[in-house]
Amino acid sequence: MILKLVVGILTGSVAVLSDAVDSAEDTVASVFAFLSIRLASQPADEEHPYGHGKAESIAAAAQALLIAGGGGFIVYQAVRRLMERDVEIDTGPGLIALAVTAVVNVAVVLYVSRAARLPGSVALKADTRHLWTNVAQAAAVILALGLVALTDNVIFDPVMALILAAYLLWTAGQVFTTALAEIMDVRLPVHEERLIERCLDEHRGSGVRGFHHLRTRKAGRQRYVDFHLLVDPSQSVAAAHDLCDAIERTIQARLPGAVVNIHLEPDDGRYRGPWHQERVAMGRSEDHG
Repeated sequence: MILKLVVGILTGSVAVLSDAVDSAEDTVASVFAFLSIRLASQPADEEHPYGHGKAESIAAAAQALLIAGGGGFIVYQAVRRLMERDVEIDTGPGLIALAVTAVVNVAVVLYVSRAARLPGSVALKADTRHLWTNVAQAAAVILALGLVALTDNVIFDPVMALILAAYLLWTAGQVFTTALAEIMDVRLPVHEERLIERCLDEHRGSGVRGFHHLRTRKAGRQRYVDFHLLVDPSQSVAAAHDLCDAIERTIQARLPGAVVNIHLEPDDGRYRGPWHQERVAMGRSEDHG
């Protein structure tokens, strides 16, 4: 970061200077990610009965704003440089500095992306996407400086800076949208809800008659699942409780760490949720038989 900042000022390259500003943002964003993961890992308490998982989503949103701010700064500097076409750029030091930092950035982003896949952390995933922008940015700036050196035309420097700004703003939008979805308690992906339904289907022969009001959400790495379960009304409370425990274990085996809440209801045959039409069709076929 400091190396690129010094080189950007000395060489007069707005692209290198912009890359240095983005590196400074990365440092702050990484601190956000670290602190949010520490906070999110704390167990639920009296004031936060659902835990602290959303701290990661908030940190990811903050990272998105940082990326967007960096993109706006680059746009400002690039437009100003386009209006000052007589500026000279010393490309040699910039190319050397960026080549070194690009290698370091690739090593860092590969390590962080591996770490992000293991816990499924929103904050780490956001940080990984941000770090990938550094790699792309360094490569693009190297290309721009190379073109300036070959053609002696400084316009490639601000033009590349504007391209990088557009990429940063797009990345900021993607990170912010993902974080906002979790802050707003968006449902789990459809394939995960279908997985929950298949888990319930596995227990049909154990007294499960149907289900409805399936609701899901995610806070950081923690998934929350709740639904109404229709059971055989002749079952004892103890048997129904054991059934709920078995269903919870089945879901948690497919979605590790999921918090499952089940509201029991006696089946009166009137409505069985997604299985209702299947039950009606079976009844009709029995009548015809």
